[in-house]
Amino acid sequence: MRIAIFVETYLPFINGVVTHVKALKEGLESLGHNVLVVSAYPNARRHYIKDGVLHCPSLRLKKLYGFGLAAPVSRTRMKYLEEFNPDICHVHQEFGIGLFGVLAAGLLRKPIVYTLHTMYDEYIYYVAPWSLVPIARSVSHRYAKYIADRACALTGPSDKVRQYFRSIGVTSPVTVIPNPVELDAFSPESVNSGAADMVREKYNIGRDRTLALFVGRLGTEKSVHVVLDNWGQTISERDGLHLLIVGDGPARGSLEEQARRLGISGMVTFAGKVLHEKLPPYYAAGDAYVTASLSDTYSISMLEAMAMGLPVIQRYDEMNKNQVVDGLNGYTFNGAEEMAAALKSIRDMPGGELADFRAATRGSVKAFGSEDLGRALEIVYREAQLGYAARRAGKRKLLLLPSRKSSKKDSGKSDKNE
Repeated sequence: MRIAIFVETYLPFINGVVTHVKALKEGLESLGHNVLVVSAYPNARRHYIKDGVLHCPSLRLKKLYGFGLAAPVSRTRMKYLEEFNPDICHVHQEFGIGLFGVLAAGLLRKPIVYTLHTMYDEYIYYVAPWSLVPIARSVSHRYAKYIADRACALTGPSDKVRQYFRSIGVTSPVTVIPNPVELDAFSPESVNSGAADMVREKYNIGRDRTLALFVGRLGTEKSVHVVLDNWGQTISERDGLHLLIVGDGPARGSLEEQARRLGISGMVTFAGKVLHEKLPPYYAAGDAYVTASLSDTYSISMLEAMAMGLPVIQRYDEMNKNQVVDGLNGYTFNGAEEMAAALKSIRDMPGGELADFRAATRGSVKAFGSEDLGRALEIVYREAQLGYAARRAGKRKLLLLPSRKSSKKDSGKSDKNE
């Protein structure tokens, strides 16, 4: 098959969606398929293809991590896509490039597969002032439904996506396909103790400190401010706990200021941006992974931490309630006291029990790599093709049926002739 993947951001940018699409491209290509990734690049002055990626000129969005916003209509981009002649148009995000994918699929008469990765209700503040958030949220819901109604197949990495689609009035079935995790790269055995020690030494975090990590973009939607607030309310220096925040983003400055204001700067370290391939030693240096985000469907960073054996301390989310099972691969919390209690529980756990806990956490992450992802989508693509063919056949059938008005007229003529 020839598969065109539409995503707003791609390498060298890094986020969960990019990691997912990279794995999907590699998995599909390993299975013999031809893949073209279509993405926006703020530094591109013209459209061009390199390494299976169509680079599209775009406007840099300084407020949104420096990502690019491309126009949804482009004759040049369309020409490239016509030459590629995809069998499937797979839309992963919903802005300029995603909308182009929907429009192009309609013009080329190709089936659309739509994967929803993000709960956009948590991102509305990027594009609308607080007073207009309710209106913007309503528009966002209608827009997602517009794409979903035109797709022949819907997928997402967790059941949260299925529930979100239902809440905005989409009734089509949703195939849940988990995010991939590179178990070979993110494995305790893949990192020697010296590399983990070097991470602690770099940030002056003693081995006597129980280290909690968060890895991800630093935007308001990730709710790192909630973790800091909870920390400030319930944890002190004498508790022997430390928080390492890995990542960068528009909220970093305000988060650093928040830590200073709460008087917890000595217990919190901001590591900044770290390349994806450099992350394993950071996870290996930690004892737990903590997140308060409600915007994620199934965080790849969290999965990677679990693959490294880090129990997860996650703010309870009804729609993601099965991701972390208390006592099996981590703990959920509803407030500052519960978050602190979970961290202290891991701190105080006897060595043997902690080793078993870490092993169980790693065991809860299914071996799901790039080829597994490719095979899962391969099935979805075949079903989408069949569904699209049936849909088109149904439309042709309707066009051939006489209207009720013409049927009466014909019937009348027939009676008269008789």
